[in-house]
Amino acid sequence: MTDRLKGKHAFITAAAAGIGRASAIAFAREGAEVFATDIDEAGLASLTEHGIARTAKLDVRDTAAVEAIAREAGTVDILLNAAGFVHHGTVLDCSDTNWDFSFDLNVKSMHRTIRAFLPAMLEAGRGSIVNISSAAGVFKAAPNRYVYGATKAAVAALTRAVAVDFITRGIRCNAICPGTIETPSMLGRAAALGPQGREMFVSRQPMGRLGNAEEIAALAVYLASDESAFTTGVAHIIDGGWTL
Repeated sequence: MTDRLKGKHAFITAAAAGIGRASAIAFAREGAEVFATDIDEAGLASLTEHGIARTAKLDVRDTAAVEAIAREAGTVDILLNAAGFVHHGTVLDCSDTNWDFSFDLNVKSMHRTIRAFLPAMLEAGRGSIVNISSAAGVFKAAPNRYVYGATKAAVAALTRAVAVDFITRGIRCNAICPGTIETPSMLGRAAALGPQGREMFVSRQPMGRLGNAEEIAALAVYLASDESAFTTGVAHIIDGGWTL
């Protein structure tokens, strides 16, 4: 199937790598005009060969910058919030600074982008918002993911709140809750655990493998498209059976 997003305008955060990047490429492949953003300008530059229409540096922790780029982007049909950070540790390892940073990047960034882009969506009478959450914190607790789990549970709650508040006005809001996905950031965390780090992550997956960013992007395409027009407020789990 092709052109599932033809004629749609999409705005994506954290698009330079991982799930955000895979989603930007998948959206463009399906016909969307994609505005990809990230703090990593070099990573963004490499997206042009994949048909990405526009790129820009954006720190989603900066409210003024988010508001300015929303004005620049204009009305979008799709908003994909992919920015996030994984803090490692229990409550005893989580300082106030760790807590505040995690919530600022993982949750408040979505508050900023939704608040900035939603008015134009409402005026147009349409819009699909897709937030990247996690199976950890929403469906299952994971060791050493204290504040990360708390932020991802908050994302799921934020998603439902937006969905119910604007359900009669053409707006849909859904969350994707991945399991362990092989991305540059995940591989970095695995490397920090030593030579067997990646295998440790694989061992907790019932399927015996990690997920890949393209598999998450495929779900993002569905939620962004009109195929999911009757779906809103749902935390969609895609975890290779981790929560079974």
